[in-house]
Amino acid sequence: MPSANGHAKRSEKGLLTQDNCVVALIDHQPQMLFGASYPDRQSIINYTVALAKATRVFDVPVVLTTVETHSFSGNLWPQIQAIFPRQTPVERSSMNPWDDQNFVAAIKATGRKKIVLAGLWTETCVILPTIQALHDGYEIYVVEDCCGDVSQLAHDNAMKRMIQAGAKPVTSLSVMLELQRDWAQKDTYDAVMDIVKTHYGAYGIGVEYVYTMVHKAPPTVLPEYVVPSAASHR
Repeated sequence: MPSANGHAKRSEKGLLTQDNCVVALIDHQPQMLFGASYPDRQSIINYTVALAKATRVFDVPVVLTTVETHSFSGNLWPQIQAIFPRQTPVERSSMNPWDDQNFVAAIKATGRKKIVLAGLWTETCVILPTIQALHDGYEIYVVEDCCGDVSQLAHDNAMKRMIQAGAKPVTSLSVMLELQRDWAQKDTYDAVMDIVKTHYGAYGIGVEYVYTMVHKAPPTVLPEYVVPSAASHR
Protein backbone atom coordinates (compact mmCIF):
# COMPACT_ATOMS: atom_id res chain seq x y z
CA MET A 1 0.00 0.00 0.00
CA PRO A 2 1.52 3.39 -0.95
CA SER A 3 1.95 6.18 1.57
CA ALA A 4 0.23 9.56 1.31
CA ASN A 5 3.05 10.91 -0.87
CA GLY A 6 2.91 8.01 -3.33
CA HIS A 7 6.04 6.18 -2.17
CA ALA A 8 6.01 2.59 -0.94
CA LYS A 9 4.92 2.58 2.68
CA ARG A 10 7.54 1.67 5.31
CA SER A 11 6.73 0.07 8.65
CA GLU A 12 7.04 2.39 11.62
CA LYS A 13 7.35 0.63 15.04
CA GLY A 14 9.42 3.47 16.48
CA LEU A 15 11.37 4.27 13.31
CA LEU A 16 11.35 7.34 11.10
CA THR A 17 9.27 7.10 7.93
CA GLN A 18 8.47 9.60 5.21
CA ASP A 19 4.95 9.83 6.68
CA ASN A 20 5.71 10.53 10.35
CA CYS A 21 8.43 13.20 10.52
CA VAL A 22 9.23 16.79 9.63
CA VAL A 23 12.75 18.13 9.09
CA ALA A 24 13.78 21.51 10.54
CA LEU A 25 16.92 23.19 9.19
CA ILE A 26 17.92 26.01 11.50
CA ASP A 27 20.17 28.95 10.62
CA HIS A 28 22.42 27.44 7.98
CA GLN A 29 23.74 30.93 7.20
CA PRO A 30 27.24 32.30 6.49
CA GLN A 31 27.88 34.15 9.73
CA MET A 32 26.73 31.19 11.80
CA LEU A 33 29.11 28.91 9.89
CA PHE A 34 32.01 31.37 10.29
CA GLY A 35 31.71 30.98 14.06
CA ALA A 36 31.66 27.19 13.99
CA SER A 37 34.99 25.48 14.51
CA TYR A 38 33.72 21.95 15.17
CA PRO A 39 33.13 19.81 13.22
CA ASP A 40 34.87 21.16 10.15
CA ARG A 41 32.80 23.61 8.13
CA GLN A 42 33.01 21.79 4.82
CA SER A 43 31.58 18.59 6.28
CA ILE A 44 28.68 20.54 7.82
CA ILE A 45 27.84 21.97 4.38
CA ASN A 46 28.22 18.59 2.67
CA TYR A 47 26.03 16.62 5.05
CA THR A 48 23.38 19.33 5.37
CA VAL A 49 23.01 19.44 1.59
CA ALA A 50 22.76 15.62 1.56
CA LEU A 51 20.02 15.68 4.22
CA ALA A 52 18.14 18.40 2.34
CA LYS A 53 18.27 16.37 -0.88
CA ALA A 54 17.00 13.29 0.96
CA THR A 55 13.91 15.18 2.12
CA ARG A 56 13.11 15.91 -1.51
CA VAL A 57 13.60 12.26 -2.50
CA PHE A 58 11.17 11.06 0.16
CA ASP A 59 8.82 14.08 0.07
CA VAL A 60 9.35 14.81 3.76
CA PRO A 61 8.09 18.27 4.79
CA VAL A 62 10.84 20.75 5.67
CA VAL A 63 10.76 23.92 7.73
CA LEU A 64 13.59 26.33 6.99
CA THR A 65 14.39 29.10 9.44
CA THR A 66 16.91 31.93 9.58
CA VAL A 67 17.89 34.48 12.21
CA GLU A 68 18.72 38.17 11.72
CA THR A 69 19.45 37.66 8.02
CA HIS A 70 20.06 41.28 7.07
CA SER A 71 21.62 42.60 10.27
CA PHE A 72 24.05 39.79 11.13
CA SER A 73 23.80 36.25 9.75
CA GLY A 74 23.45 36.61 5.98
CA ASN A 75 21.22 34.69 3.59
CA LEU A 76 20.45 30.99 3.78
CA TRP A 77 23.24 29.09 2.02
CA PRO A 78 22.53 29.04 -1.73
CA GLN A 79 23.19 25.28 -1.77
CA ILE A 80 20.17 24.82 0.52
CA GLN A 81 17.97 27.40 -1.17
CA ALA A 82 18.58 25.68 -4.53
CA ILE A 83 17.03 22.49 -3.14
CA PHE A 84 13.94 24.42 -1.97
CA PRO A 85 13.74 27.20 -4.58
CA ARG A 86 10.13 28.14 -3.84
CA GLN A 87 10.36 28.02 -0.05
CA THR A 88 10.93 31.13 2.07
CA PRO A 89 12.64 30.53 5.43
CA VAL A 90 10.90 31.60 8.61
CA GLU A 91 12.81 34.72 9.67
CA ARG A 92 13.40 35.21 13.40
CA SER A 93 15.06 37.54 15.87
CA SER A 94 15.14 34.98 18.68
CA MET A 95 18.02 32.57 19.28
CA ASN A 96 15.42 29.97 20.22
CA PRO A 97 13.19 28.99 17.27
CA TRP A 98 10.63 27.58 19.70
CA ASP A 99 10.06 31.14 20.95
CA ASP A 100 8.98 32.13 17.44
CA GLN A 101 5.28 31.55 16.83
CA ASN A 102 5.71 31.33 13.05
CA PHE A 103 8.28 28.55 13.35
CA VAL A 104 6.18 26.58 15.82
CA ALA A 105 3.10 27.09 13.64
CA ALA A 106 4.97 25.76 10.60
CA ILE A 107 5.93 22.62 12.54
CA LYS A 108 2.40 22.13 13.85
CA ALA A 109 0.93 22.59 10.38
CA THR A 110 2.62 19.38 9.23
CA GLY A 111 0.70 17.38 11.85
CA ARG A 112 3.84 15.38 12.65
CA LYS A 113 5.24 14.72 16.12
CA LYS A 114 8.73 13.56 15.13
CA ILE A 115 11.13 16.43 14.34
CA VAL A 116 14.42 15.73 12.62
CA LEU A 117 16.39 18.82 13.55
CA ALA A 118 19.75 20.32 12.57
CA GLY A 119 21.31 23.75 12.73
CA LEU A 120 23.91 26.21 13.89
CA TRP A 121 24.94 26.53 16.66
CA THR A 122 24.38 23.31 18.59
CA GLU A 123 24.48 24.92 22.05
CA THR A 124 21.92 27.63 21.32
CA CYS A 125 19.68 27.51 18.23
CA VAL A 126 19.56 23.69 18.30
CA ILE A 127 19.48 22.82 21.98
CA LEU A 128 16.89 25.42 23.04
CA PRO A 129 14.10 24.33 20.65
CA THR A 130 14.99 20.69 21.23
CA ILE A 131 14.46 20.88 24.98
CA GLN A 132 11.25 22.89 24.70
CA ALA A 133 9.79 20.76 21.89
CA LEU A 134 10.48 17.66 23.98
CA HIS A 135 8.63 19.34 26.82
CA ASP A 136 5.69 19.95 24.47
CA GLY A 137 5.46 16.28 23.54
CA TYR A 138 7.50 16.09 20.35
CA GLU A 139 10.06 13.40 19.59
CA ILE A 140 13.37 14.97 18.51
CA TYR A 141 16.12 13.51 16.34
CA VAL A 142 19.22 15.72 16.24
CA VAL A 143 21.25 15.29 13.05
CA GLU A 144 24.66 15.74 14.60
CA ASP A 145 26.80 15.99 11.46
CA CYS A 146 24.59 18.85 10.19
CA CYS A 147 25.18 20.84 13.39
CA GLY A 148 28.22 22.81 14.49
CA ASP A 149 29.46 25.01 17.29
CA VAL A 150 32.21 27.36 18.39
CA SER A 151 34.22 24.50 19.94
CA GLN A 152 34.13 20.75 20.34
CA LEU A 153 33.38 21.20 24.04
CA ALA A 154 30.36 23.39 23.27
CA HIS A 155 29.05 20.94 20.68
CA ASP A 156 29.65 17.85 22.80
CA ASN A 157 28.09 19.35 25.93
CA ALA A 158 25.02 20.41 23.95
CA MET A 159 24.63 16.91 22.49
CA LYS A 160 24.95 15.35 25.96
CA ARG A 161 22.34 17.69 27.41
CA MET A 162 19.89 16.99 24.58
CA ILE A 163 20.38 13.23 24.87
CA GLN A 164 19.86 13.43 28.63
CA ALA A 165 16.63 15.33 27.95
CA GLY A 166 15.42 12.56 25.64
CA ALA A 167 16.56 13.58 22.15
CA LYS A 168 17.93 10.95 19.79
CA PRO A 169 21.27 11.56 18.02
CA VAL A 170 21.39 10.59 14.34
CA THR A 171 23.44 11.43 11.25
CA SER A 172 22.35 12.57 7.82
CA LEU A 173 23.20 9.15 6.37
CA SER A 174 21.36 7.23 9.07
CA VAL A 175 18.24 9.33 8.48
CA MET A 176 18.32 8.70 4.73
CA LEU A 177 18.91 4.96 5.10
CA GLU A 178 16.14 4.72 7.71
CA LEU A 179 13.77 6.33 5.24
CA GLN A 180 14.91 4.03 2.42
CA ARG A 181 14.98 0.91 4.61
CA ASP A 182 14.70 -1.64 1.79
CA TRP A 183 16.85 -1.66 -1.36
CA ALA A 184 13.98 -3.34 -3.17
CA GLN A 185 12.07 -0.04 -2.94
CA LYS A 186 13.06 1.10 -6.43
CA ASP A 187 11.00 4.31 -6.42
CA THR A 188 13.70 6.03 -4.35
CA TYR A 189 16.70 3.75 -4.91
CA ASP A 190 18.40 5.63 -7.75
CA ALA A 191 18.01 9.01 -6.07
CA VAL A 192 19.45 7.67 -2.81
CA MET A 193 22.42 6.19 -4.68
CA ASP A 194 23.00 9.54 -6.37
CA ILE A 195 23.20 11.25 -2.96
CA VAL A 196 25.51 8.52 -1.66
CA LYS A 197 27.88 8.87 -4.61
CA THR A 198 27.89 12.68 -4.39
CA HIS A 199 28.17 13.21 -0.63
CA TYR A 200 29.39 10.11 1.18
CA GLY A 201 33.02 9.67 0.24
CA ALA A 202 34.32 6.10 0.34
CA TYR A 203 30.78 4.70 0.50
CA GLY A 204 29.91 6.50 -2.72
CA ILE A 205 33.13 5.47 -4.46
CA GLY A 206 32.46 1.90 -3.35
CA VAL A 207 29.00 2.00 -4.91
CA GLU A 208 30.49 3.25 -8.19
CA TYR A 209 33.12 0.49 -8.07
CA VAL A 210 30.55 -2.25 -7.56
CA TYR A 211 28.34 -0.89 -10.33
CA THR A 212 31.14 -0.76 -12.88
CA MET A 213 33.54 -3.55 -11.89
CA VAL A 214 31.17 -6.17 -10.50
CA HIS A 215 27.92 -5.51 -12.33
CA LYS A 216 29.63 -4.16 -15.47
CA ALA A 217 27.48 -1.05 -15.62
CA PRO A 218 28.84 1.87 -17.66
CA PRO A 219 30.72 4.46 -15.58
CA THR A 220 28.71 7.36 -14.24
CA VAL A 221 28.93 10.31 -16.60
CA LEU A 222 28.68 13.67 -14.86
CA PRO A 223 27.96 16.95 -16.64
CA GLU A 224 31.08 18.48 -18.13
CA TYR A 225 32.56 21.22 -15.98
CA VAL A 226 32.13 24.63 -17.58
CA VAL A 227 34.37 27.41 -16.33
CA PRO A 228 32.16 30.37 -15.33
CA SER A 229 32.70 33.47 -17.40
CA ALA A 230 33.35 36.87 -15.88
CA ALA A 231 29.93 37.98 -17.08
CA SER A 232 28.22 35.32 -14.95
CA HIS A 233 29.42 37.06 -11.76
CA ARG A 234 28.05 40.49 -12.64
